[in-house]
Amino acid sequence: MFDATLNQRLKSPLQAVALRLLNWGLKADHLTWVGFVIGLLSVPLIALGMSQWALITIFLNRLADGLDGTMARLTQPTDRGAFLDIALDFLFYASIPMAFALAKPEQHALASTVLLFSFVGTGSSFLAFAVLAAQRGLSSVAYAGKGIYYLGGLSESTETITVFVLMCLWPEAFSVLAYGFSALCALTILTRIATGMQVFRPD
Repeated sequence: MFDATLNQRLKSPLQAVALRLLNWGLKADHLTWVGFVIGLLSVPLIALGMSQWALITIFLNRLADGLDGTMARLTQPTDRGAFLDIALDFLFYASIPMAFALAKPEQHALASTVLLFSFVGTGSSFLAFAVLAAQRGLSSVAYAGKGIYYLGGLSESTETITVFVLMCLWPEAFSVLAYGFSALCALTILTRIATGMQVFRPD
């Protein structure tokens, strides 16, 4: 819901850092992999009860995610880079609920399962729309620089990371936050399905 606005505000500072990284010889794909590996370090930190330390790895993962896309747009975006970015992003998002389930399976397993189910719904509706939009030559005005069609919703990256931060700060409230965000994801799924039914209706 807030991704487009946040991306616009961060555009200039991200470009400044991205230019410096490019001058050092780094490529967008390098940063994508580095950010993913750093993000996965959140799993053992959360599982071992050090969720507040995981805030650092989550922040660095999101920073790398913003920079790799900026670096790609400043050079030459590729389909491989877009594929890698979105695939590793979804894996990172799924790793956080799993980490809380590992931390306290008897308390968090059900809430984590529900949240992961909702992530499958938002992710599959997002990617299915992107595939068919590409076949029809559609493009997103709000996310013009993205490698695929970005269909927005109530639960986008900004909202997801906000919930992850709250979970890390107050792990005892994980289940409440997980169920609440799952409900928000459910609304996103419904709106995306409704949009797809409208956009992709037979001529």
